[in-house]
Formats: sequence, C-alpha cells, structure tokens
Amino acid sequence: MAIAKAERLMSLALCLLGTRRALSKRELRTSLEAYRAANSDESFNRMFERDKEDLRELGLVIDTVEGLDGETGYLARRDSNRLPPIAFDAEEATALGLAARVWQQARLAGAASGALQKLRAAGGITGDGEAPEVAPAISALEPRIPVREAAFEPLMLACRDRRLVTFEYRKSSAVRPERRQVEPWTLECWHGQWYLAGHDRDRGAERVFRLSRITGPVRSRAGDFLAPVPDQVRVRETVERWAGASATRSARIRLRADCGYPLRARALDSRPVGDGWDELEIPYGHGLDAWLVEFGPDVVVLEPEELRHDVIDRLRAVAKG
Repeated sequence: MAIAKAERLMSLALCLLGTRRALSKRELRTSLEAYRAANSDESFNRMFERDKEDLRELGLVIDTVEGLDGETGYLARRDSNRLPPIAFDAEEATALGLAARVWQQARLAGAASGALQKLRAAGGITGDGEAPEVAPAISALEPRIPVREAAFEPLMLACRDRRLVTFEYRKSSAVRPERRQVEPWTLECWHGQWYLAGHDRDRGAERVFRLSRITGPVRSRAGDFLAPVPDQVRVRETVERWAGASATRSARIRLRADCGYPLRARALDSRPVGDGWDELEIPYGHGLDAWLVEFGPDVVVLEPEELRHDVIDRLRAVAKG
C-alpha cells in the first residue's frame, strides 16, 4: 500500500472513530486534507467510497446513518470497534514468546517484537515473552529460523499478495543463472534452507526453487495468476524427492572426512576407508546427482553406475562453461 493512501486511510479511520455524531461526506471532505485536494466532486466520491470499503475490509465497523439533513452520515462507534480483553494461559503465552524469538534474526524481527510489546501491555506476558510460571522451563530453548537470503522478504510479500515475480536462478549444474517468471505459492524451510514453490510460467509446471541459488534482486508486479494455487503445497515432500530422501534405492559414495554433513545425516551406513575418506550408503532418488555435484571434489560416486555417469556429465557441463 502506498504511503499516501495509508495515511489517508488512517486519517479517515481516526476521524470516524473520534466523532460523537455521524459525519456527512461534505463534512469529511472539509475535515481531511487529502480529500480537500481532490480535483472534483466525482474524484472525491470515488476516493471516499474506495477508502470506506478498504477500511471495512481491514475490520473497521462503519455505521451508516440516513436522514442527516438530507445526507448520509458515517461514524465508527468505539464500542463496535473495541477488541475484547486479551487473555492467555501459560502455554499460549509461552508459544507466542517462542514464535517471536524464532524470527529475531529475520527481517520480521521488528513486527514480532512490536506484537509482543502490545501483548505485554495487556498483561499476562513477561518481558521476555513467556508466561511467568513457565519461563524458567524454556530458558534453554532458543529456536531460530535463519534467513540469510535477500530474496526471502520480497518473495514472502509476493506470496502474500499473489504477485508475479521474476529473478535470476542458477541451477546446480549450470554455470550462469537463467531468468525465471514464477507465480509464487509458498515458502518453506527444510534442513536449514529456504525453498519457494510456485508455477514456472516459462516451463508451464510447478517448480521448487532454493533461495540461496537466486542471484540478484527479486522483482514483482501485479497480474492474474495463470495457474490455480493448490489448496496444499507440499514443498518439503517435493524437496525430499528431489534430494532422494524418500527413495527406495540406495547408492554408495566416498566422502572426504569432515565434509558433507547433510549427506552424513542421511546416510544408512558409514565407515572409514582410510586416506581421509569415508564410505557411505545413502538413499538414491530423482535429483540426487544434482545434489552430489554441489559437493564437488569431496564426493566420489561408487555405485550405481548410472548415478556415477550422471554426476560426471554434470561436472563436465560445468567445466565446459
């Protein structure tokens, strides 16, 4: 929302909440500077009707009063727009405090802290965000969601507002990034990495993108989505299939010692083979070759032969680029 419009809506809301009687359009126009600047009655009427509906969509209850000297009047009664007292039990207050802590390293930290400030003013939550009787029990629990990628915030807003995005994306097997046009659906964190799921317009299909592979700025613009947004978007399951986590087969690889923790975490079996190498058995599914290429010289595929060839082909493609 543009700053000018946000200020105008706030002014109108305060005016309607602050009056003791219904105000006509004429009175509202003379009271608010933004409306006085309207070029014509028609322009003012359009602006006022849009603003009134926007405030109602935001939850403000605006009453209409007929017969005000032959005009229609408007006001927002305080008793109709007052929230009931906010009360949380110990578990609910603790959950809210932990949720706010999760985002303290992200760009949402300000919003989370501001929400806690308001809840503390209502009582029932301590300065750290926990209910007093359970705060000691979670003092050692410090959840975090790391958000290092600059693409996170614009993509989060685009998912919320249903706006088409474009960005440069570098696949694991590619030397140079490619431009993508995506209708964004949702973001999800899996194994410390953020992923975007959406409809790739150029490929005409659902795709999942890892945010760490997005290069440059994310640009968004308004426009209708061409593909329907699914009721459920299973980002994690898609990424697991891509990474071979849900595979029924297995592969044997050699991994340099003290490297490749994500591979070790998923290994079915692991044993040292000397000279600074370990041999691992890992789940094998679609996309595993692309994942292994990311570990470069720290990984050697032993079997199956088809996986070994796929990894070598990808490495050669990168070397040629």
